[in-house]
Amino acid sequence: MMKLFLISQAQNNTHDYYDSAVVAAADAAAAALIDPDTGKPINWDSAWHWCSGPMYVTVRYIGDAAANVKAGVVCASYHAS
Repeated sequence: MMKLFLISQAQNNTHDYYDSAVVAAADAAAAALIDPDTGKPINWDSAWHWCSGPMYVTVRYIGDAAANVKAGVVCASYHAS
């Protein structure tokens, strides 16, 4: 069963960036690697819209997902310039 996590970052806050997202993942380690833009594993080399590495991602467990929820982004907060 998937769990729900709030992932957030405070490293990148210049322009056109995500500051947080609610994601479904098996565990906190997997949640930290979800790209809030695509819902797939993040490519840190091209993550201009997020932070520069998993050490900057804060992960907080918020609850269990419904049985039919698949891994990925539930909703995300994006700041456009």
